[in-house]
Amino acid sequence: MAAVPAVPSIFSGSTEAIALVVLLTEFAMLRAHLSRSQVRLYAFQSLAVTALAVFVAATKHVDQLYVLAGFSFVLKVVVVPSVVSRLLRDARVDIASSHRFGVATMVLLAIALSVFGFFVVGSLPVHSKSLPAPALGLAAAVILVAFLLVTLRSDVVSQAVGFFALENGVSVASLVVAAGLPLIVEVAFLFDLLVAVVVFGLLMRIHHGRARTLSTEALDRLQG
Repeated sequence: MAAVPAVPSIFSGSTEAIALVVLLTEFAMLRAHLSRSQVRLYAFQSLAVTALAVFVAATKHVDQLYVLAGFSFVLKVVVVPSVVSRLLRDARVDIASSHRFGVATMVLLAIALSVFGFFVVGSLPVHSKSLPAPALGLAAAVILVAFLLVTLRSDVVSQAVGFFALENGVSVASLVVAAGLPLIVEVAFLFDLLVAVVVFGLLMRIHHGRARTLSTEALDRLQG
């Protein structure tokens, strides 16, 4: 008789569902036409990552993840969206610039990359006490789609949000493979995000001040 496949546990189903929400939010960022919508979607995605960390901490009794979730909430859900939204208000720009392909083409490319990342990375023999292995494949899919957002959208806000979302994918992956790292090491990754926010903020302000636009098409035409 054929073996009956094991029924996923409530923990596995819940964590994979949250990781899937993180990935679907990435697709919504890719389709969004308004810069403010992308920023709000990033805040929601970061909230999902924070909820995942809290859920793992409560279920697996990894107390240090509560502190990491707190730092993540303050920085990625509150501070980063507030800073980018403030820069958008000062620039008085809300519509994201053109993209290199149509929306349908970008979504199809994102689906292909997601499938590739999920099955290739998810097939690796990675075993974790914190999260099920499929969550690592979903994290890889988030990272690949974030690269697509950075590459195919031609405005500073979309590229910045894509880079920030890439860090969310790395955060999910770290919960799979290294949830037991010392707290100081895990918090150090968040300061890399803070440095990126400062760099992108300066880029947005200076570029808009000189070109009166947040589009990067003018930068692409520079030759040196």
